[in-house]
Amino acid sequence: MPAWVVWLVLAAILGIAEVTTLTLALGLMALGALVAAVTASAGLPPAIQLIAFGVTSAAGLAVVRPLAARHIRQPPLLRSGTAALVGREALALTEVSRHSGRVRIGGEEWTARPYDPGVVIPKGADVDVLAIEGVTALVHPREDLWPISR
Repeated sequence: MPAWVVWLVLAAILGIAEVTTLTLALGLMALGALVAAVTASAGLPPAIQLIAFGVTSAAGLAVVRPLAARHIRQPPLLRSGTAALVGREALALTEVSRHSGRVRIGGEEWTARPYDPGVVIPKGADVDVLAIEGVTALVHPREDLWPISR
């Protein structure tokens, strides 16, 4: 059996193993086996084939795998759903107390309560959305309700 066929079989085995493990290491080694198959089909000696396999696999593991791992660990740049509402400004449509309240966030009406349960936010006040719990926005007034007199 020609050497290039052996390298292709090894690449296929490593590729299948990569699909089952999802580590990226075996996939990069499969790429190294493909490079070795190309060198074998060119008629280069087995020592050069092994060197091609080793260098390609090592380069992939040293360069590509850390880059891919870093991208996998990054949080998504786009916030969606209720996470996109946190940090936005809203308008109190009714008085917002620990028992009831409504605010307008963007163009939508939300039930609301103050983030600090002891605060009562008057109707018409500008508030910041600090969190969303279920269908209730936890808000805090943008300006201090009780300014300190100096």
